[in-house]
Amino acid sequence: MAKKKKLIKKLWAKSEINLLKKLFPDTLTSKIAAKLGRATDAVKKKASRMKLRKSRRYLRALGRK
Repeated sequence: MAKKKKLIKKLWAKSEINLLKKLFPDTLTSKIAAKLGRATDAVKKKASRMKLRKSRRYLRALGRK
């Protein structure tokens, strides 16, 4: 049987959370992830759990409503 990899969850520091709150509305998620040294999916999940949303201005710039 193959060994399973252990998942190690990295806790979010207050400084990371503050940066996420500041950058998430108007910054590309992949850029935030790179800046924090985390996976893009991890940033998306954390932002979703914190109920953060992209700003209307940001979404319009992407061609969305």
